[in-house]
Amino acid sequence: MDKPRVRLNRRHLIGGAAAATAMLAAPAIVRAQTKALKVAVMLPRSGYLAAAGQACQRGADISPKVLADYGYQIEIVPINFESNIDLARTQTERAIADGAQCIVGAFESGATLAIAQVCEQRQVPLVVNIAAAPKITEQGYKYLVRNFQTGGQLVSNGLRLIKDLMAATGVDFKSAVFLHANDTFGTSMGVAMNKLFPAAQMPFTLAESIAYDPKAQDLAVEVTKVRALNPDLVLVVTRSADAIKLVRDMVRQRFTPKAIISPGSPGLYDEEFFKALGPLADYSIYNLPWADPKSKMTDALAKAFAAAFPNHRFAVDCFNVGFTFEALLIAANGFKRAGTGSGPELMAAIRATDLPEHVMIGGPIKFDAKGQNNNIGSAVVQNRKLTPTVVLPAASATMKPVLPMPPWQGRT
Repeated sequence: MDKPRVRLNRRHLIGGAAAATAMLAAPAIVRAQTKALKVAVMLPRSGYLAAAGQACQRGADISPKVLADYGYQIEIVPINFESNIDLARTQTERAIADGAQCIVGAFESGATLAIAQVCEQRQVPLVVNIAAAPKITEQGYKYLVRNFQTGGQLVSNGLRLIKDLMAATGVDFKSAVFLHANDTFGTSMGVAMNKLFPAAQMPFTLAESIAYDPKAQDLAVEVTKVRALNPDLVLVVTRSADAIKLVRDMVRQRFTPKAIISPGSPGLYDEEFFKALGPLADYSIYNLPWADPKSKMTDALAKAFAAAFPNHRFAVDCFNVGFTFEALLIAANGFKRAGTGSGPELMAAIRATDLPEHVMIGGPIKFDAKGQNNNIGSAVVQNRKLTPTVVLPAASATMKPVLPMPPWQGRT
């Protein structure tokens, strides 16, 4: 008996070919439509760095929506390392094991170095949002870029802007004392200050550098030392908790210098600082990178922040929010150009970043051979009516600087 013959006509052939093509193409199409870069955001949202870590997290929380408007897709995995360096290391290992394709963090330099070691071993890119210790980009890491100034850059720009501040106000400083925390960041800033101050040709002397424990109950002993030296200017590298203790002990000891200026550190602009001190928080100055009020991307970020966090102020959080957003922007932009989350290919794309449009003051985001962005600018920001306010350079300023600062007593 003859077997039945299957008749294939032109319609069957075309239909079958189309179906086969659709089956082959469908997985790729689905992946293109749904796949986003999985980024673990490592921040100290509890512990002694909690205020800054939580501010950075607010930046991470609003980033996916803002980035989507610019054509980027990311998935955020928030991780709290509790201001603990050892925990930062182990949680990075766990995040990578759970599928994180990129790490962003970590605000604190010691934790950032611990994370960098893990990322280098696992070949997973680390985009540093905030961390200034110079050795971060001096260890030869291939899977790391930093979109933040080094301690040396913060100090150099901070000292230069003090000269500009003196010229703008006509107020002279004859002597200064440098107070800094003895953690990784503060120590690196102390090293930078000792190295760079002699070459900066500042018009005042640096009487002494004093290191302190940021976890100490108070800073009465350190303030007593400063008061005995009686400098016109107190230079500080702080976090919010120790900045509060510093001001309170200055008030108790009735010591009012002409100015308190940070040459590039947090603390003086944190909401915790304003809430704890009220009017005593005003007139402190910090010379550091800041959000560019003329950037369209800054405006988009500020609007998203206001909608998501009506009980917080973008003017206060913009430093931490802006740099965290930019780190995620760098990762998302690299992913889009690489077309893959594979470590080597993604890292190569991130290293080749060239972003003229961004949030923080400065030129295009680019990285040198060490993974450092050297185009980040700085501004003079002064607390006025409990709000961080740009007072220099004049092109970006919304108020003029006030020097000398008013006495503590009598502020309302």
